[in-house]
Amino acid sequence: MKKLALSAIASLAVSGVAHAQSSVTVYGILDAGYVGGNLRAATVASNGAQSKSTVSLFGQNAESSSRLGFKGVEDLGNGTSAFFTVEVQLYPQDSQVSGDANNGFFNRQTFLGLRKNGLGEGAVGLQYTPIFKAALVTDPGNLNNITGNLIYASTQGVGSASAGSTAIGFTARTANTLSFKTDNFFGFTASGIYALNNKNQTETTSGSSVTGGNVNANGWGLAADYTYKNLYITAAYQALKQQTSAVTSITDSAAWTNSTANTGTLPNTAGNALNVQDNQFYVAGTYDFGFLKAYAQYLTRKATSTLSSSYYLGRSAEQLGVRGFITPTIEGWASAGLGRYTEMGPGSPTANFNGFQLGSNYWLSKRTNLYAMYGQTIVSTGNAYAGTATSVPVNAAISNYAVGVRHTF
Repeated sequence: MKKLALSAIASLAVSGVAHAQSSVTVYGILDAGYVGGNLRAATVASNGAQSKSTVSLFGQNAESSSRLGFKGVEDLGNGTSAFFTVEVQLYPQDSQVSGDANNGFFNRQTFLGLRKNGLGEGAVGLQYTPIFKAALVTDPGNLNNITGNLIYASTQGVGSASAGSTAIGFTARTANTLSFKTDNFFGFTASGIYALNNKNQTETTSGSSVTGGNVNANGWGLAADYTYKNLYITAAYQALKQQTSAVTSITDSAAWTNSTANTGTLPNTAGNALNVQDNQFYVAGTYDFGFLKAYAQYLTRKATSTLSSSYYLGRSAEQLGVRGFITPTIEGWASAGLGRYTEMGPGSPTANFNGFQLGSNYWLSKRTNLYAMYGQTIVSTGNAYAGTATSVPVNAAISNYAVGVRHTF
């Protein structure tokens, strides 16, 4: 990272107040290479018929999402400091610098806060959730974007709503959020968030169209972690709720919540999650043996309609993994896991899934590496509620692989 000194210690003649040192760090990641994959899926929309697709391209963001960020800190004296972060997503292969075709310059996180040494810190803005932060330090694949990771479900180039999507595992970030994190006390730290975005208007009805009313998006989350020698344990819980009183149909909703937008809704890649209570829990641990680190993770999630408690979708997954250096310059990791979907409908439809991932880095320097990854996710023995008296058989299988280069700065 390059630090650009924006100001040094100075004094104001008018006020006689001395400004402490302030600095801004410019940082980022660029990730590009070859991406390939295969998908077979039978969905409710196709009435159980199977479709196939393949992809082969020079792509991007397989190991890490490319980004550009700025971090600033100012020492206010007496152990107090102000800090900020602005971070946007980049797409190196997009023909437009802004990456409009791929939602480029997507706001990954932007917040401003204060810190007190010996106590902790607080911030306001769009921020990562407690589960995302916990998973970031307890995931053997470091939350890469290739399929096979059942906790941070994702794919590059190919995709399936049931087998891989970054919105499936957990909500990664929320806007309109106040956060806190304590300092380390005897190996323990605690953190939390509270998201608040309420908009209330007079509700009007014109024919079958209803406008106005309450559009509220709220949520909270708590996390705690403990470190003892080579052992690290963390647990996080978050509950996000969206209420739109003008919408009274339980089918006008996507299942999972994502970030809380300024409009008061919780947008999802498949649409807006309206009138949904989304509860998520994550617990994980790592143990560093020196030559490798072992990982264990468990995640559960249930989204329930606030209009009808019998309308819900649940997902749970557990995963084990290892990561370590094979030689001073070659690093490898592996993970495998299984899980299950549950939803409302006749016979309580379920679908089992499993997956694994293998990856390796060859470090050319501290900031540049070559990588190769392969992952697979399979959803099998599944059936889904089709809104009728019967369920539709569903299954999906994704194979995803990538080789590329990544540079951090």
